[in-house]
Amino acid sequence: MASTRNRPRAERVPQAVRATLLAHALRSKRVVVALSGGVDSVVLLHALREVAPELGIRVAAVHVDHALSPNAGGWSRFCRALCRRWQVPLTVRRVRVVRAGAGLEAAARDTRYEALCRSRAGAIALAHQLDDQAETVLLNLLRGAGLAGARGMPVSLERRGRLLIRPLLELPRERIMEYARANALQWVEDETNDDVRLKRNFLRHRVAPRLAEGFPRWREQLARAARHFASADADGNRLLRTFLAERGLRAPSESRLAEMLRQITGARRDARVALRHDGTVLRVHRDRVALTSGEAPAPFSPVRWNGERRLALAALRGELRFRRVRGDGIDPARIEGEALTVRLRSGGERLQPDARRPRRTLKNLFQEAGVPAWERGRLPLLFCGRELVWAPGLGVDRRFRAGPRQRGFVPQWCAHD
Repeated sequence: MASTRNRPRAERVPQAVRATLLAHALRSKRVVVALSGGVDSVVLLHALREVAPELGIRVAAVHVDHALSPNAGGWSRFCRALCRRWQVPLTVRRVRVVRAGAGLEAAARDTRYEALCRSRAGAIALAHQLDDQAETVLLNLLRGAGLAGARGMPVSLERRGRLLIRPLLELPRERIMEYARANALQWVEDETNDDVRLKRNFLRHRVAPRLAEGFPRWREQLARAARHFASADADGNRLLRTFLAERGLRAPSESRLAEMLRQITGARRDARVALRHDGTVLRVHRDRVALTSGEAPAPFSPVRWNGERRLALAALRGELRFRRVRGDGIDPARIEGEALTVRLRSGGERLQPDARRPRRTLKNLFQEAGVPAWERGRLPLLFCGRELVWAPGLGVDRRFRAGPRQRGFVPQWCAHD
């Protein structure tokens, strides 16, 4: 009786699978299910087999054995037996997980995706459902993730030239279980799913029930918020693609574009983002994106200034210009007849452009003036012997500045575009 009563709601599973396949033009294509042996992936494989004949789809499965659990061998055997019974071609890939800085769980996920993407298919179907989406968004927000984290998991994405789809993403766990019971399906349980020391499990078992008491539709609302964030992210993708095209650069792949946008929008304000693309480097400074040359900087040797009005500095891609004024600039008398030399930063230089403030490091002054970090090391500095006299954007050190009625010369750095 229970299975009969639940069947109308359980039918939403094959309906969702069919809709996703049609939305991604997968008629007559080969679709591979990522089969872990858990209830979600078993339900996905069963539902895909149900709708495959009418769409001409060839169904296959791949099971990734991480060898991290003592029960991993049992899961592989279950998947083999299930696919033999259902006459579904199965590939079992045993992988070695190398723990990286992000942790074992993240390393296992990345390794699993790498293994899945080796499959030849029109699409690879993943069994994430609504609860997974809500947990992912909540976890990312609690970790302080940016826009890329708040958007959660997309219904589809491209990875290593493979289309990944998530047909069950809008279905709650209850619909999955109803479908499994209505069709008398069997599956295996991962013993780690009950370990609340894992953050996702802690949310699932300790936090989610309390949320449901006060916010019965918390999963749907978080998933809805994720779609809004994803829409904003898509706008960001379009903006970035336009930014590159307007500068004559080739378009990156969808996955590369998404990764570039993730780094640009998710970086801390003080982070040094440098993304190489098509012979250039995209950099971020104070929420603005700048495009710089990808070529190695030309070597630069100190250059003596002999009083000329313009001093070309080809290695720095610009020129210094000097104009004579009264009551400003560098006082020639304070140089004491010594020549000025153009040099680059070597570290530790100090300047006091404001007599009311103490002498400070160039780094501190450049930061305060908003000069991007990648520009600071290639800005020409004027020295008198070992003393720093002038820096672009900062001005003349007070010890060398002309008085109100004295004649001086004002340097100006003009970078070539």
